[in-house]
Amino acid sequence: MAQTSIRENLLRIQARIAAAAAHSGRRPEDITLIGVSKTHPAIAIQEAYQAGVRHFGENRVQEWEVKRVGTNNLAATWHLIGHLQSNKATKAAKLFHTVDSVDDLALAQKLDRARGESSIPGKLRVLVEVRVAQEETKTGAEIGGLPELGEKIAALPHLELAGLMCIPPFFEPVGAGFSPSPPVVAGLQTGSVSPDHPVRPYFRRLRELRDELKTKLGLPLSVLSMGMSHDFEVAIEEGATEVRVGTALFGGRM
Repeated sequence: MAQTSIRENLLRIQARIAAAAAHSGRRPEDITLIGVSKTHPAIAIQEAYQAGVRHFGENRVQEWEVKRVGTNNLAATWHLIGHLQSNKATKAAKLFHTVDSVDDLALAQKLDRARGESSIPGKLRVLVEVRVAQEETKTGAEIGGLPELGEKIAALPHLELAGLMCIPPFFEPVGAGFSPSPPVVAGLQTGSVSPDHPVRPYFRRLRELRDELKTKLGLPLSVLSMGMSHDFEVAIEEGATEVRVGTALFGGRM
């Protein structure tokens, strides 16, 4: 993809972010765009950086190990947004600025230990990925165990628990609308499904869980990472502070 195309895509995304922020009484500068660069080559990341993107999300440790050679000149923030296998935790703690998909205590403890043993100054930022939908294919911490998990992660000395992340169900557009029969939202009454967009209750639920955990732990927990190319406006309206946009920025997977 040519640089001008990525730049044009970015301008469109920024306009959509600004419109969604204005609609919900928020400032667009308070919302961080994470360019989901998974499956895209280092040159595409370079082009996106030149266009103004400063945060990038990768799904796999091994893929990022290869691509980082072509991007080590960039002053960017690198997010691990995909499911992290425990045997990759040591590498992840050293290769990424933030791991946005922590879903159990054992993984958090391995990240904490690896960060402590590294020579990297400061704590490793982490987000807890929450399983907001009853879908077998989704990873994430269960809602019922979130308070205890959050408390234990917050106590780890080399990690900074900054907030929550989720990946809600994907709703295939049907004409001008969306699928009318969303799956059950964990911990939410089905009758409260929003009529304007079926993904809205999942984002709202994550915000509510963050607010509850924030009160319990007495921590800022300022980050809500939710929303992708097809639904990030709804996520912003429901309080997202970080949106993960891949296809709308880079185009289809390479």
